[in-house]
Amino acid sequence: MSTVNTVHRGFYLDSVALMRLSRQLSQMDGVDDAAVMMGAPANHAILDTAGLLTGAGQSATPGDLVIAIRATSDDTAAAALAAAEGALLAPAGPAGAAPVTRARTLERGRAHMPDANLVLISTPGHYATALAHKALHHGLHVMIFSDNVSIDDEVHLKREAARRNLLVMGPDCGTAIISGVPLAFANRVASGSTGIIGASGTGIQEVSCLIDHSGGGVSHAIGVGGRDLTAPVGGQATLMAIDALAEDDRTDQVVVIAKPPDPDVAARVLNRLADFPHPSIVCFLGAPPMTLPANVRQARTLKDAALLALRRGETLPPPPDRTARHGRIVGLYAGGTLCAEAQMIARDAGLAVRSNVLPVSGAEAGDQGGECVLIELGDVALAVGGPHPMIGPAVRDAPLAAALEDPETAIILLDLILGQGAHPDPAAALVPVLAKADSRPVVLCSVTGTRADIQNRSRQIRTLEDAGVVVAPSNADAARWAV
Repeated sequence: MSTVNTVHRGFYLDSVALMRLSRQLSQMDGVDDAAVMMGAPANHAILDTAGLLTGAGQSATPGDLVIAIRATSDDTAAAALAAAEGALLAPAGPAGAAPVTRARTLERGRAHMPDANLVLISTPGHYATALAHKALHHGLHVMIFSDNVSIDDEVHLKREAARRNLLVMGPDCGTAIISGVPLAFANRVASGSTGIIGASGTGIQEVSCLIDHSGGGVSHAIGVGGRDLTAPVGGQATLMAIDALAEDDRTDQVVVIAKPPDPDVAARVLNRLADFPHPSIVCFLGAPPMTLPANVRQARTLKDAALLALRRGETLPPPPDRTARHGRIVGLYAGGTLCAEAQMIARDAGLAVRSNVLPVSGAEAGDQGGECVLIELGDVALAVGGPHPMIGPAVRDAPLAAALEDPETAIILLDLILGQGAHPDPAAALVPVLAKADSRPVVLCSVTGTRADIQNRSRQIRTLEDAGVVVAPSNADAARWAV
C-alpha cells in the first residue's frame, strides 16, 4: 500500500463537501481508503487512527485542508490525488447552472444578501463559535451545522441569542426546514400547519416525511442540536422555538422530538407547552409516561408522533409473509435516532439488546452478543473520518456482508435516509452487496424520504423490493416486524 498526504494551506471546505469528496475518492479503483479533512488536532487523531496520516499531513494547521489517500500503488495514489485536486478547483454548482457566488467572509455574504436573516455555519468547531457570535451581533439567526463546539460555548451562544431575541439552532444541528426551505440534511415535504422542534436530525426527517406521506404538511422544522435538552444548556433553543411557533400564523400544533431529556429540562419544556395556544405532542424516545398538561400528548415512537399530528389512531400493518430462520436480529443504521427507536421497540418486546450507542451501549460493530445487535454506523467511533453513511453508503457494505454470511443472523434491519445532502441513489448502492449472498436472512428496511426528494422514495422502494428486501412503511414498523 502507498499512503500519501497533501496539504492545501488556508483552504476551507464545509464538512458535507469534504465527506462527499472523501466518498468519491474511496470509490476509485485501487484506493483502499481516503479522507479529506481540515487539519484540526481532532482530525489529526482520526487520520492517524485510520492509518492515513503521514508527515506532510502532520504539518497541517486547523485552517489547512488535508487530502489523505491509501492506495495499492504509488501511481494509483497519485491519480487519486490528481482527481481530488481537480474536484477542489471545479466550479461550484451543477454543470450549466448559474455561477454560485462565493463570499469568503460573513460581511461579504451580507453585502451580497442584505435581506438575509439567517446564517448556516459549517466551519470547524473552534471557528464556528466566533462566527456565530459575529452573526448574532449582526442580528442574524444562526444554524450551526458544525460539531466540536464546547458545551460552554453553546450555553454562552444561546444566552446571547436569547438576549437579542434570536435563535441558535445547534451546534451539530443537521436538519431544519424554515418556511418550506430544507436546510442541511432535510427532505422536501409539503407545506402545512405542523411545527416540529427536534434535538434529532433523523427524528425530524422521519416525522416530517411520515406526515407528508399521509397528506399532511410542515410549517417549520427547527433543529436545536443534540445537547439542547441537557441540564447545562437547559433547553434554551427549544423554549425559544416554542415561543416562535406560538406566534407563527401557519402553525396550529407542534411536535417536540428528542432522546430522553434531563428531567428538570423536560418539566420546563412541558410548562412552556402548557401555555402554547394549540395542541402539542412530545416524543422523548425511551422516556417513561409523564404527567402532561391538558393540551399535550406523549408519543412512544416517531410514527406515533406523526399519527398524533395527523389526528389518526395507531395502524400497525401486518408483517410480511416471510419466515425467518432462528437467530439474532442485526440492525445497521445510518440514523442515530432511528437506531434508538429500534432499541426501544426491541427492549419493550423483552429482547436482550446490544448497541454501540446510547440508550443501550456496550457493543461494537460485529459484536455477536444479545438477541438483537443494533449498530449506529454514523457514530464517530466507527466512522473514523470517513463519510457518514447517509452520504457514503459503502460504510455499511462490510458489516452488511458479514451479517448476510453469518448463519446466526435471522433478520437484518436497515434504514435508507433520503433528502438534501444524502447519497443520490442509496438503494442501488445496497444491491451489489445483497446480490453476493447465496442464501440470506430476511432483510427489512425503512425508507425515510418523499417522492419529491431528488432520490424519489418510490423509486428507492422499487429498487429494494426488486432485490428481495422487505420495505416497511416506517422505521418503527420495520423494528416491530423484526420483533
